[in-house]
Amino acid sequence: MSTGAARDRAMMLRDGFAGQGAEVIDCAILQPAETLLDLYGEDIRARAYVTQDPARGERMLRPDFTVPVVQMHMAEGAEPARYTYAGEVFRRQEDHPERASEYLQVGFEVFDRADPEAADAEVFVAIRDALGALPVRAVTGDIGVLTAAVAGLDTSEARRAALMRHIWRPKRFRALLARYAGKTPVPEGRAALLAAADPMAGAGPLIGLRSREEIAARIETLRADAAEPPIAKSEIEMIDELLSVAETCPFALEHLKHIAMDFPVLRDAVARFERRCDALSARGVDVDALMFEASYGRTSMEYYDGFVFGFGAEARPDLPPVASGGRYDALTARLGAGRSIPAVGGVIRPDLTLMLECGV
Repeated sequence: MSTGAARDRAMMLRDGFAGQGAEVIDCAILQPAETLLDLYGEDIRARAYVTQDPARGERMLRPDFTVPVVQMHMAEGAEPARYTYAGEVFRRQEDHPERASEYLQVGFEVFDRADPEAADAEVFVAIRDALGALPVRAVTGDIGVLTAAVAGLDTSEARRAALMRHIWRPKRFRALLARYAGKTPVPEGRAALLAAADPMAGAGPLIGLRSREEIAARIETLRADAAEPPIAKSEIEMIDELLSVAETCPFALEHLKHIAMDFPVLRDAVARFERRCDALSARGVDVDALMFEASYGRTSMEYYDGFVFGFGAEARPDLPPVASGGRYDALTARLGAGRSIPAVGGVIRPDLTLMLECGV
């Protein structure tokens, strides 16, 4: 597929969103690495291209548009606001070397506090309509249901925080959950360390950047965690059942309501899901046929904290999503210097739309 054709398609898609009232914006290709590292930690280095600028410090090639768009809006944007953009993004593909590491992305973002579920439906429908008759299948999810479950666990704040950090890393999340439930044994080295009256006695010279005080504090943190009782079996089973939900929206809603009868911490998140279904239906979406998967979106960028969706090529499961998006309210709070606003957006890969049109 020619670069020129993909760029022409990107401009067409962007202009279509502009025709719906979105302001056309652009963001620098080189972004400050500090912001992204602060948000995602060192893990972002495995997914982004990092470079060093003698005058500006560490920079990253833009891995997506959402973070710079949020920064721009929180610094100077009016409310409510709708934005659209088109340009290259850059992501390392070590796990999928056959995929492009540089490609065009077109987006539509909505910042509006009036009715978040209506905004979710607006973005979903805008992306769906932009894809037209392409042979794609939509899947939705809601990270907010899982975060509500984790926030309501009867365990220490430190354990809840650790699980929250790893919601977007399913294998690590599952390993932590098993450890906190007492299903995995404590490693021998850690058990010996915690059993010692003075673990620092007889320690050799310090190697690395941590001070003796920091190491001692870490040992006390491990001791406090070891003293915590296991997470209740019923709560583990609740999360397992929650993550297994994969049905059309009406059946998923009834399933989640059933779980919430025994775990009231889920009720607000389930109510938001129900309002979103009503908002989607009001915009002409066949909600009865729309899939909902409670675990969907957990391997995407970590800023999604509510509604998530994707459109995948039905005949090409090997391809990344043709379009995807979600809600990122918490990101606006983190980048807003004390202010926040509900926000949701979606992106399209114009190169993939052309591939599907040509039957490639």
